[in-house]
Amino acid sequence: MTLRLGDVVPDFTQDSTDGVINFHEWIGDQWAILFSHPKDFTPVCTTELGEVARLKPEFDARNVKAIALSVDDIESHKGWVGDIEETQGSKLNFPILADPDRKVSDLYDMIHPNANNTLTVRSVFIIDPNKKLRLTLTYPASTGRNFAEILRVIDSLQLTDDYSVATPVNWTDGGDCVIVPSIQDPEEIKAKFPKGYTALKPYLRMTPQPNK
Repeated sequence: MTLRLGDVVPDFTQDSTDGVINFHEWIGDQWAILFSHPKDFTPVCTTELGEVARLKPEFDARNVKAIALSVDDIESHKGWVGDIEETQGSKLNFPILADPDRKVSDLYDMIHPNANNTLTVRSVFIIDPNKKLRLTLTYPASTGRNFAEILRVIDSLQLTDDYSVATPVNWTDGGDCVIVPSIQDPEEIKAKFPKGYTALKPYLRMTPQPNK
C-alpha cells in the first residue's frame, strides 16, 4: 500500500506496552506521530526513545501523542523499556507497538526490502486529528532522527492550518512567514494581517508569525 499526503491513514488494532490499541480511537482528536524502529535493544533506537520521552512536554504543548513500533513482540518490548529507562535516564511515557506479524509494518510500508527485508526502516508519520497523513520521513537504520526538525514541522503544519501563510526555508517558531500567493488583494491582506507585512518582491510577501 502506498500512503500519500492527505490520505486517511490505515486503522489497525495491535498490542502495545500500554495494552491493546485501536489506532484511530487512540489518536482521538489529537495529532499523532508514529515512528518505527528496526529492532529492540539496538543503541540508536534506544537513544531515540529516550529523547521522545524527554520531549513529552513539547509534544503535549502541541497536542501531539507519540507512539513507537518495532517488529519484536511484546515481551521483548517490556524488557527494552527497562533498558531505555536505565541507559537514557528517562521513564518511557508513550506506547511501543508490537508488530511481530508485520501487520502495521506492511500497512504503512515500513519494510524496504532493498535495505533490509525483515526489519523496518526508521519511518516517521505525522497524522492530524482527522487521521490524515501530513508528513512522512524515512531514515536508514544507521541514522538517528532529528526530533527538533520533527517538532519544527509540527509547528509549521499547525500554524499554516490556522492562517493563510506558508513557512520559508529554515523557519522556526516565531519567525517570519510567507503570505500564500493565492491572496493578492491588498485589502484582504490588510484584513488578515493587521500588524503589517513586507513586500520583498511582487510575488513574495513576508509577515511576522500570526499570534497563535
